[in-house]
Amino acid sequence: MDYESDENKAPMYLTASAYYKSLFGCKVYKLALDAGCTCPNRDGTKGVGGCIFCSQTGSGDFIVGHKRPIQEQAENAKKLVQSKLRGRSGKTGGKYIAYFQNFTSTYGNEECLLQKYSEALAVPDVVGLSLATRPDCLTDSMLEKLSVLAKERYLSIELGLQTAFDATAIKINRCYKTEEYDMILQKIHAAIPACHVVTHLIFGLPGEDSSMMMQSVRHAIAAGTDGIKITVLYVVKGTELANLFKNGQYNCLSMEEYFELVKEALKIIPANVVVHRLTGDPPKRTMIAPLWTADKKHVMNALAHYLSF
Repeated sequence: MDYESDENKAPMYLTASAYYKSLFGCKVYKLALDAGCTCPNRDGTKGVGGCIFCSQTGSGDFIVGHKRPIQEQAENAKKLVQSKLRGRSGKTGGKYIAYFQNFTSTYGNEECLLQKYSEALAVPDVVGLSLATRPDCLTDSMLEKLSVLAKERYLSIELGLQTAFDATAIKINRCYKTEEYDMILQKIHAAIPACHVVTHLIFGLPGEDSSMMMQSVRHAIAAGTDGIKITVLYVVKGTELANLFKNGQYNCLSMEEYFELVKEALKIIPANVVVHRLTGDPPKRTMIAPLWTADKKHVMNALAHYLSF
């Protein structure tokens, strides 16, 4: 999501929408896809249960027909995007990026995964590929394979850092150290210079104050990230975080608290770093808290208004 203070004014920061338009000359939408992966902190390789906030779908709640062949998933996702656009303005133009979103989409048999990436790129009007993954799930061989792909098509790798603090990482069951993020970011840039690396951060993690959250932003920038995604921590059913919330061991950020954190973060983020997201999009059927995140349109408008002052 990209937010601007006014449609007739220049954005206060580099939005994903503006970034994609500069590359492709048109509006670009993401198609959420499922490569059939899991995570090393779920399957016992490094841990079990996954991160304490991660849903049973691994953030893939909006993937249409996730067990279907990749090209069918992509076509279904295109129809979903187009139906939403018709409801807003009647316009359905633009191109797409195939976004392997849920769990760790570089974790598994690499040849099988590369085949799925290729199938997604073969879908009409798909101009590039985005892979959501973990820093500890990008092998040298996978980087080499992706470097070949990136010579022909747009490639983005999204890294789930969430926090730069290892003590917090232990609390949320991330199961890798921050230094692994730093090292893989350098390796990606060295192996695939054209790759656009996006870092995911979460505000409101247990035990973190505002100074820690801003330090995570600074850490990602200093490490060399090309883009940043920020979201508030929300509680969904079937997670360890839901148990903590129920027992009074975790309190969510208020909308005002989160907006102020976003405003401070934007003061830190340099103009050349793309801001891909400033709020999450929790699934209503499983969301527990914070309830203010349920009305996406209201949150987007309220945040845009808040940032304009």
